[in-house]
Amino acid sequence: MAMTDEERRRAAEDLVRAELTRDWAEPITLAYEGADVEDAYAIGGYVTELKVRSGREVKGHTVGLTSKAMRSTTGATEPDYGTIFDNWFLDEGSQVSMSTMNRPMVEIELVFVLGSDLGGPSVNAVDVIRATDFILPAVEVVDSRFSRRGKPGVIDSIADAASCGFIMVGGNPVRLTDIDIRQIGGALYKNGEIEESGTASAVMGNPINSVAWLARKLDEFGVHMEPGHTVLSGSFIRAHPMTVGDTFVADYGPLGQISFGVID
Repeated sequence: MAMTDEERRRAAEDLVRAELTRDWAEPITLAYEGADVEDAYAIGGYVTELKVRSGREVKGHTVGLTSKAMRSTTGATEPDYGTIFDNWFLDEGSQVSMSTMNRPMVEIELVFVLGSDLGGPSVNAVDVIRATDFILPAVEVVDSRFSRRGKPGVIDSIADAASCGFIMVGGNPVRLTDIDIRQIGGALYKNGEIEESGTASAVMGNPINSVAWLARKLDEFGVHMEPGHTVLSGSFIRAHPMTVGDTFVADYGPLGQISFGVID
């Protein structure tokens, strides 16, 4: 631990204020010399406390850096995660205002919707399958509440809810027992042109592994996931930038499509 508890709380207040005002915060790694991963997770916890106290509702969690390639670019040795709040869900087909965002980028992934509690230090794939009610295709727009890029690594991302901006989910639920989730494919189209495609197996070999990792990681902080919580399990593809005037379509084949546009 390199930061004092007072500094951690101040950093959390800065992040909450940045989201509300769009007056972006200074990166943790630049504002607090020597800040480490322990500090980052503590800041994320304080952000959650502040938001819940103000009336926001926890709706689940998002897992980031689930691919080996992404972890190697940041120096991370494992994925990271962030808490998802009720006001981060937008309707499929929405027109998203660029003025509400900072440096947004688009990812495609799968959402696990839990039907029962999930947590503990020994959670495995079987536990995840039993706890999952259904899955849905999803688009996550990753974004940052920081005014600029900080030092290389995962500390800023961890503190900032794994850089989650907003989420859209499709309307075609599927049960894990009805599919081989590893073989689900997705393609991202931008302005009618394909940007990139991938399959769910790119997420730690199987997105179920991602959710199991999250459950074990949350247990380190005394947190269990609850029935109705959603888990964004990690992107199939690299994040792609978005600008005013763009239109996006995420095509998941039999699971349907998710589309949205970007306005001023």
